[in-house]
Amino acid sequence: MKNPIRATIITVDQARAMLKDQRDQRDERFPELAASGQYILPDYRLTRKREAFKIRRHTFLKKHFRSYVAFDSDNGQTLWIHNFPSLSEACFWLNTGLKPNDTDFTSSYQEWKTKHTDEIEVLKAQLRAQHHEKKKPVAAAKPAHVSAVKKVKHTKK
Repeated sequence: MKNPIRATIITVDQARAMLKDQRDQRDERFPELAASGQYILPDYRLTRKREAFKIRRHTFLKKHFRSYVAFDSDNGQTLWIHNFPSLSEACFWLNTGLKPNDTDFTSSYQEWKTKHTDEIEVLKAQLRAQHHEKKKPVAAAKPAHVSAVKKVKHTKK
């Protein structure tokens, strides 16, 4: 394969740390982000809200089932972020820099997807493993045993 997918799956805490790092270095001339690379956050979407006469733009992460946020900070100075409805579309954007509807690419999104099916399946397997890890601690937790407490009535003074 000419261009392998280098994206890694991250958690919401790591994504928030990346957004905070970008916000903290917004006014610096040459920012240096703590985490550089390509990342995908599953089951969330990015929302933006403008406040204070559109001077500052606030970015939020909201829980959204089967939605993916792609983070690209390969150069170490700029954090590019986009929402995608599928994992393969997010990987396509991270790999080529184009969205599936763009027409200025030598091969189409469908051709790229068929070439990288194995790598996308590996990422899907990682997502499934993460999902099962989240479910296990909840099922294994035992309810706390509450002993009988004798209630005593207090008199008013």
